[in-house]
Amino acid sequence: MANRTGRRRRFGTVRQLASGRWQARYRDPLSGETKSAPQTFVTKTDADVWLTTIEAEIIRGTYQAPDAGKVEFGPYADDWLKHRKLEDRSRERNEGVLRLHIKPTFGAGTLAAITTPRVRAWRTALLESGVGEPTVVKAYQLLRAILNTAVDDELIRRNPCRIKGADHYDVPERPVLTVAEVYAVADAIQARYRVLVLLAAFTTLRFGELASLRRRDIDLNRCVVMVRRAQSELQNGKLADKAPKSAAGVRPVAFPAELVPELTHHLEHFAAAGQDGHLFQGPRGGLLRRSNFRDDWTSARAEAGVSGDVHFHDLRHTGNTLASSAGASTRELMTRMGHSTTRAALIYQHMTSDRDQHIAGKLGEMIRRARGEGDSPPSGT
Repeated sequence: MANRTGRRRRFGTVRQLASGRWQARYRDPLSGETKSAPQTFVTKTDADVWLTTIEAEIIRGTYQAPDAGKVEFGPYADDWLKHRKLEDRSRERNEGVLRLHIKPTFGAGTLAAITTPRVRAWRTALLESGVGEPTVVKAYQLLRAILNTAVDDELIRRNPCRIKGADHYDVPERPVLTVAEVYAVADAIQARYRVLVLLAAFTTLRFGELASLRRRDIDLNRCVVMVRRAQSELQNGKLADKAPKSAAGVRPVAFPAELVPELTHHLEHFAAAGQDGHLFQGPRGGLLRRSNFRDDWTSARAEAGVSGDVHFHDLRHTGNTLASSAGASTRELMTRMGHSTTRAALIYQHMTSDRDQHIAGKLGEMIRRARGEGDSPPSGT
């Protein structure tokens, strides 16, 4: 189209409206439709500059239609979650976080309306309303993941979830029991749960992994328990066995030979019949649930004189710490824990100050030998 001077524009058109303002229009390279700038301009030059910017974005391959972000967040988030490959329990948790903590703020608006200041205000409001920090972190991570896909879909230019440190939180230090305290709880709990406590502490298996164990998973000769699956409980009460989160979750874990008599007695008196029978059962012979175990754990913990801050999961924490103290390497800890990354294993290695003292002592021996002082520690130590 020619402009008023008779020269044809290379890209787009500009015209003056009855109001005196200027309108810029161009052909969308994605849809082939004619698009108008989302606003009109005071001068023709302003309209020309805007068209030049759009043309440059098309050339660079960074172009997005001005109305791309008008997609409503709520339906987009639902569709995003629908197409994720998730375990039932993970899907249920994500649906809950989306419904309770994200949609009330962003659900009725568009993707383009979600800005960094709005995300920051939303996060602060959640924390101030009493929502736990782990839940707020999960909500932020979920929102960021959804909006990352919106960026990939070229609906928004960049992800507004850009708040430093909002995607993690400092986990408070959990209690570590002594071996004597572990046995005190095992002595105090119902006999059917005694081995559950001991295996949790000395194999570091999770509750769901313990609940899904079968007779055939226990090798008393080799002192090994084979982890093949984990039990999950949905909000509707349904129990289901599922594969571990990663290939590292399927693993053999050795237990101390001192537990063999305990396990032998348990297999004879409390485990379900048959090689595929569950190692642990509920009080009426059904599947083990957290809900039908919680009261027994609380009572045994109190009778043993263990702090009320200790959760059953802290037995796993205890076992990992004990294994690190016993000299387990990072790779060995990862294998026992069923982790595919070193992060958690390194945490337990950093926590064991007694091992650090042992290493320092060995270094001291090297120093004394190098200086010809023998193996005796220096006076005053």
